[in-house]
Amino acid sequence: MSVKAIASYAEFQEIINSGKVVAIDFWATWCGPCRAISPVFEKLAEKPEHGGVGFYKVDVDSQPDIAQEVGIRAMPTFVIFKDGNKVNELVGASPPQLEQLVLAANSLV
Repeated sequence: MSVKAIASYAEFQEIINSGKVVAIDFWATWCGPCRAISPVFEKLAEKPEHGGVGFYKVDVDSQPDIAQEVGIRAMPTFVIFKDGNKVNELVGASPPQLEQLVLAANSLV
């Protein structure tokens, strides 16, 4: 599965309330650490063992209402949602911690 960009607040609501476990990367084009960890997030999305988790990205500059709703204060922030609720998050560009976050999300599937 690849990482899909969320293009609207309505789409965000639909995705987080879909009943699936979703991992969302909140990032910005000007953020160096975001660009550094993005390939790690993409690789995790492609691993078959993470197939039950949906992987998405939100550009905080083009979707400020989503970022505000979730309470994003720093980039990158990775948030896990299940049934419309934020269940876990990671602030910062740490590949080992991101992998742990995704592994924990798998246990929610």
